[in-house]
Amino acid sequence: ILLDRTPFSPGEIDGLDGSNLRRAVTAYRQAHGLGTSGTADDALLQALIRDDDRPVTTTLQLTEADVAGPFSPPPGDDLQAQARNGVGYTSALERLAERVHASPALLQALNPGVAFDRAGQAVVVPVVDRPPLAPVSRIEIDGRGNRLTAYGEDGAVLAVFPATVGSSDNPSPRGDLKVSGVARAPDYTYDPAKLSYGPGGKKVVVPAGPNNPVGAVWIDLSRESYGIHGTPEPSRVGKTASHGCVRLTNWDAQILAAAVKPGVEVKFI
Repeated sequence: ILLDRTPFSPGEIDGLDGSNLRRAVTAYRQAHGLGTSGTADDALLQALIRDDDRPVTTTLQLTEADVAGPFSPPPGDDLQAQARNGVGYTSALERLAERVHASPALLQALNPGVAFDRAGQAVVVPVVDRPPLAPVSRIEIDGRGNRLTAYGEDGAVLAVFPATVGSSDNPSPRGDLKVSGVARAPDYTYDPAKLSYGPGGKKVVVPAGPNNPVGAVWIDLSRESYGIHGTPEPSRVGKTASHGCVRLTNWDAQILAAAVKPGVEVKFI
């Protein structure tokens, strides 16, 4: 939670000592002169608390808006079914988990026996309010390290996010690109005439929604069909392949999108 607020992001907060957490710890240490270990210790925790000493959890009451549908079925892999059925949240629990950057399983562990679909219910959640990023002047994408680093105008590291970067079948581009623009709440268009992956067949347009194949935001890059975007599956960021684009959690993609503008350099390494 403390790392998420810096933001040297661990991706989805799940309470586990996973690869994304260790990468976030290493990145924070390197940026603050605390070595290169991926292990949390007292020196790391004290440095994080100096950045932000607020409590790491709070209790909130679920509102009618928090629990209201309509909800969509899990998105699955069938794009035509997604286009028909919509790509909204699948439950009130998933909506809350995305809001607080946590896994549904962690929220259930923090709130045993709680009904997340009942207005008025009190629930314990992480406190993950983030300040906006300063303007980003350069982005570096490390495919081997599964991370995206955003730099400010003075060359300082502003944020490090776990990322899914291409695959062996559909690698991400190499070299230097630029940001072309940002689309919030984008539709997703599968056009077999332009793409080398997928089932083929007819063109499909999946409507906007948090469980859209490109998530809540699309940062367009200066090579056709490539971008930095969100995801319907935050638990898999940094751990599975993509179709050549750069996939972040929705919340990491959104804070990055608010800090970039056309012309920002994007370097793949």
